[in-house]
Amino acid sequence: MAIDNQQLETSPEKLATRARGVQRARKPSRIERISDHLKRDWQIYLMLIPTIIWLLLFLYKPMYGLQIAFKDYSIFRGIAGSPWIGLDHFQTLFGNDQFLRALRNTVIISFYTLLFGFPMPILLALMFNEILNRTFKKTAQTIVYLPHFISSVIIAGIVITAFSPSAGIVNTVIGWFGVDPIYFLTKPEWFRPIFVGTGIWQEAGFQSIIYLAAIAGVSPTLYESAVVDGASRWQMMWKITLPSIMPTIIIMLIIRIGNILEVSFEMIILLYQPATYETADVVNTFIFRQGIQSGQYDFAAAAGLFNAVVAFILVMTANSLSKRYSRTSLW
Repeated sequence: MAIDNQQLETSPEKLATRARGVQRARKPSRIERISDHLKRDWQIYLMLIPTIIWLLLFLYKPMYGLQIAFKDYSIFRGIAGSPWIGLDHFQTLFGNDQFLRALRNTVIISFYTLLFGFPMPILLALMFNEILNRTFKKTAQTIVYLPHFISSVIIAGIVITAFSPSAGIVNTVIGWFGVDPIYFLTKPEWFRPIFVGTGIWQEAGFQSIIYLAAIAGVSPTLYESAVVDGASRWQMMWKITLPSIMPTIIIMLIIRIGNILEVSFEMIILLYQPATYETADVVNTFIFRQGIQSGQYDFAAAAGLFNAVVAFILVMTANSLSKRYSRTSLW
């Protein structure tokens, strides 16, 4: 009986140990968990297949061709048959005056776009948020959103017509004050202001949607409490709205910094001309001329790879700084 009692006393511990062992043994593996997710949500994953195929074909497969930046590429030999030449293209690239000019112009134009263009959608969103008349608000939003949906070709045509020295509205207005007509688009000093202003006019309204969505997520109780405390509309905007959407602003700023070398290629190629290369030629247009027009695909690939590496470094740096000092980051 003593042995039976001892077995009875220790049996619950043994049972618990066995139960834990069974639970550990029955814990599904990662493959089993993935299989369960696929079985449960197979319709959602099925909808992802076209996107995955598009990413593989148009984003990842072309990365195989980046190796021509390190080769003496020939279209007749192909990528695999072309001989390796190491960093020769990059040495030539950084010794090329046209590339250095394009890099300088890209940085300057991107800086102006960031300085004047980035705050504009935020200001528009704040102003739209303060409009109480719904009809006027919707009308104003439609007007500022519209340029985004117009083709870049049409936008460039509007700009060329507006700044035309013969019938452009700009020269017509300055002519009223006795100023002689100016062909703005042939003056290198005027290209950057025109390009930056056109980009703000075309995209600021549409980009404000992101900040309007962030503002819509601010709790109304914060504004109600501020009204009770006697805060004005300006104080509520400065003390409640802006701090509440600051994470969104930081995320968008990180993205813009990462694209600092990606100046709008379509608009520049439509507006610039040899007379304005001094201030209008950017890295993307340089790559276009070297790769497509001159047929130097390997040299253009080296310039494009440099552009991508710099963008990657900028995104990583901006994200790390933001994560350290504001606790907001992309990842």
